[in-house]
Amino acid sequence: MKRILLLFIVFLSFGILVACSSDDEGGENDQAADVEVNKEGYPIVDEKITLSMIAPGSGLAEWEDMPFLQEYSDRTNVYFNYNTPPVNDFQTNLNLAFASGDIEDVIFGAGSDNLTPAMEVDYGAQGILLPLEDLIDEYAPNFKKLLEERPDIEKSITAVDGHIYSLPMVSVEYSSSWKTGPLWYNGEWLDALNVEELPKTTDEFYDLLVRFRDEDPNGNGKADEIPLLDIQMDSSRPWLLAAFGIKEWGIEENDGKVRYAPIQPEYKEYLQYMNKLYEEKLLDPETFSQSSEQKKAKGQNNRIGVFPDWFSFFTTGDSQEEAMNDPMFHPITNDPGSEPVVPIKSGVTRGAFSLSSDNPNPEAAMRWVDYFYSQEGWEELNKGPEGYTWEWDEEKETKLPLDPPEGFESSEEYRATITPDYAITTPTLRAPKQYEEISDFDQFLTEETNNKIKPFGEVPYPLVYFTNDEQKEINTIEVDLKSYVEQMEAKFITGVKPMSDWDEYVETIEKMNVERYVELYQKAYDRWADSAE
Repeated sequence: MKRILLLFIVFLSFGILVACSSDDEGGENDQAADVEVNKEGYPIVDEKITLSMIAPGSGLAEWEDMPFLQEYSDRTNVYFNYNTPPVNDFQTNLNLAFASGDIEDVIFGAGSDNLTPAMEVDYGAQGILLPLEDLIDEYAPNFKKLLEERPDIEKSITAVDGHIYSLPMVSVEYSSSWKTGPLWYNGEWLDALNVEELPKTTDEFYDLLVRFRDEDPNGNGKADEIPLLDIQMDSSRPWLLAAFGIKEWGIEENDGKVRYAPIQPEYKEYLQYMNKLYEEKLLDPETFSQSSEQKKAKGQNNRIGVFPDWFSFFTTGDSQEEAMNDPMFHPITNDPGSEPVVPIKSGVTRGAFSLSSDNPNPEAAMRWVDYFYSQEGWEELNKGPEGYTWEWDEEKETKLPLDPPEGFESSEEYRATITPDYAITTPTLRAPKQYEEISDFDQFLTEETNNKIKPFGEVPYPLVYFTNDEQKEINTIEVDLKSYVEQMEAKFITGVKPMSDWDEYVETIEKMNVERYVELYQKAYDRWADSAE
């Protein structure tokens, strides 16, 4: 009887604790719901409120210990209980939270890979995610101004039901337009061959590759030069496809008309050109088999003439100063009379900030995040408060970087303990920083981008939303379609499949329901084009 009585007391106590906990949480939410939001200035709320947030964590520091979040909470009076599972486990945890119906008030930094457009549509329709457009209008002047200046952003974040369920990360930094890492020329080889002007056509590019192969530009007396190198064509493909008027290796839009590029005559011309380069040893024979380590070994041995990478020194092993002698690939065209084209990104990444419908004070949350869409807010979120990663120099009127404390391997590792803006998709307007000295290398990259990408850039296909039924149908068609096109590209380029099999290749794709695939993308594009007008 004593044991039974003891167990009864334990369970009763546990029940009381749970009830108290629930009451406390309910009381906290009720309190937050009752607090009025100031539309201007700080604090955002006169009375402290606490919300919950789920976000991907780097594992380098707990978010409640980060100086930026601490100082910003003190300034705004908006505090958070943070749930920050590791980046690699974040999607699983987010899915579990949605499935349980116990999703946090704020979803921060998820990005479209974790909070996918399909999830936005689905959970928005279920009423789990809160529509944001009215909150933007009333409590987000910085973001509202951005939408007025960039109508394409509003189109790209508006779901099929007309609602906005997540705020994006928007970048206007020099590399934000890069579709992938650029192609780079080996500047040392150009100097050795006295090349003063980069190729502008496919014929000129071919001629230069031949010179790289035959004229010993690395000066070692061996015929070991590799004129053009890539891994699976994944990085150089966008730049070389564009020479034939193709912006995307799949669905692309031209003047409002959507098409599937890998069955177009221009794609056949691209395959024929690449097969010619492969057969003449101008394209690395190991393109479809080598690893990134093998690629870098060739670059560090000065054996490559043209190669893709985010920065050239990643491949060559040179210093940044030496890398400024490696010019960025100038877009080329198969038709000397036509203007070249370069595929670019919009600089918009969706899924950066969402609110659950259980959020007791979405107005305060919207005002809290809107600061990061200002120049000052983005810079503070990125670098943290003064005194940690930077200090102000009155004489130079600029921000000077500070060395990290002992125990940190790099300044970036230390920065990740100061602010959450580290390797995640934060809701920000990322622009070149004010009052910060730009390095010679960054200046070089900015000028190369402004001269060789921006004047010719086109977004292949905008960010759109599909209905759930459309997305399911697309997924069904897409898996086999992509696999087949990928296999056949390698076979055509290497000559395993002769170009005489082109018609058979196209017929096979047509049997994979590609017409319906294009129709669904056209429908989504038309919705996008007609929205926000």
